[in-house]
Amino acid sequence: MIRVVFMGTPAFAVPTLRALASVYPLVGVITQPDRAAGRGRQVAAAPVKQAALELGLPVYQPVRLREPEALAQLRQWAPDLIVVAAFGQILRPDVLQLPPFGCVNVHASLLPRHRGAAPIPAAILAGDEETGVTIMQMDIGLDTGPILAARPAAILPDDTAGSLAARLAALGAELLLETLPAYLAGSLRPIPQDSARATYAGQLKKEDGLLNFNLPAAELARRVRAFSPWPGAFAHWQGEPLKIHRARPVQMRPSMPPGTVFWADGLPAVACGAGALLLEEVQPPGKKPMPGAAFARGARAFIGAALER
Repeated sequence: MIRVVFMGTPAFAVPTLRALASVYPLVGVITQPDRAAGRGRQVAAAPVKQAALELGLPVYQPVRLREPEALAQLRQWAPDLIVVAAFGQILRPDVLQLPPFGCVNVHASLLPRHRGAAPIPAAILAGDEETGVTIMQMDIGLDTGPILAARPAAILPDDTAGSLAARLAALGAELLLETLPAYLAGSLRPIPQDSARATYAGQLKKEDGLLNFNLPAAELARRVRAFSPWPGAFAHWQGEPLKIHRARPVQMRPSMPPGTVFWADGLPAVACGAGALLLEEVQPPGKKPMPGAAFARGARAFIGAALER
């Protein structure tokens, strides 16, 4: 039986880790160091570390995979195959070349579309009706390696990045287990990617969540869904960030400037560059999420205000 090392960090990678552990002997798991998270900034283990410890697997957390100690640990484990799912670091040539069967990645898009760190939000932002998962043989490029298998999945109208990630995580784990036997037997022919069709999904930043109401309402609604749960969509009101958890666009021609709040269909709405954005659920600073209508009724001067960028 081959020796497998797994690399991954967030919740998306956990189904793949558990699926691998149910079939193959995992000799080690590499994940990102523990980091502060949440409102209290408490140091917490990443989901992959938590799952690995539950499974009784050895865990190694290098700050950088290029550190000599990290490569030494990999050589000690002597894997025949490395499986990667949302690890968060680039693999150097000396790591890619270490296992006899190379390194295989579970990527959350239909490559070559949406290469990069944030393919799930990118698919929602682009208005794609379909995305999927790709099992890829890794090379020195960023998600440029040949494709071993791919499986599509529909993007539902109310999908957030979180809900879509959960479905793709399960799909990726399933497809990996279906693909590995033929790959390890040498009977699977990798298919080179068509780089002319490639798009890139860069790492998201906190400031990406700030909404610009000069944009069309339909695009802003996609941003609200794409940035849930992180970095979260928000606008400024009275100098404080107002988080927008759920919103939907309506076709109308507001007579007021973009960013102005008014009532429409029983909900607070924001005039946009085209149409208006209905605020279904919001969260003011220091409070829990609440229906947009309840917030608007209780917040003086919200209706008629201009939300700031």
